[in-house]
Amino acid sequence: MSRSRQRGRVEGQALVEFDQVDKYFGDTHVLKDVSLDIEEGDVTVVIGPSGSGKSTLLRCANRLEEIQGGEIRLDGQSISSPDADIDRLRQRIGMVFQSFNLFPHKTALENVTLAPRKVRGVDKQTARERAERLLDQVGLGKQKASYPNQLSGGQQQRVAIARALAMDPKVMLFDEVTSALDPELVGEVLGVMRDLAEDGMTMMVVTHEMGFAREVGDRIVLMADGEIVETAAPQKFFDDPDTERAKRFLSRML
Repeated sequence: MSRSRQRGRVEGQALVEFDQVDKYFGDTHVLKDVSLDIEEGDVTVVIGPSGSGKSTLLRCANRLEEIQGGEIRLDGQSISSPDADIDRLRQRIGMVFQSFNLFPHKTALENVTLAPRKVRGVDKQTARERAERLLDQVGLGKQKASYPNQLSGGQQQRVAIARALAMDPKVMLFDEVTSALDPELVGEVLGVMRDLAEDGMTMMVVTHEMGFAREVGDRIVLMADGEIVETAAPQKFFDDPDTERAKRFLSRML
């Protein structure tokens, strides 16, 4: 996939860095010495079997989970340090989850305007205008007055994407965002993500959608048992993987 991107950073300089990250749940070692760099404007697709640590890696990136070893940096600044400003951090890292987590008593427009107004102190009119633009961007301009229970799962997930974008994040994290959707609704959400990639948004995507990974990803990261097994460009990974573990995984998925 060919994309024309406007990069504001030095080519090759990482925006997000996972440096020898370790994570435990009790005695279970779920992330084992994980090191990974995410360059600005790149789409990094993280794949692997269930329980491999994919979602935990994303959750550590915005401090929904604390790490027990190593360091995670955003723009060169530690985000895993106890001294890090978590509220400021979460304004810079947008996250979209498998479940939509919309406020059921608020309209689509209100869901998108809430965080900019409450967290950043954006005035009502400015927040509304940006929210309307974002809802148009995800194809839901006409549903701005609808409540979540009036929207399909795919529409709710697109509102959730607009809500994350409303904070103007530097990187977007997508954690299995289509896995709870009916198959016919998956395409509309992946379409929005393709558009974001075209616009140069830095993205980390955990997904089982191999077609999306091949088409949109700049790099594929295969995880298994808490470790990174293989990292490669999509064509190399899908057509000529280096490891037996990757070959076994692809034989089951494709």
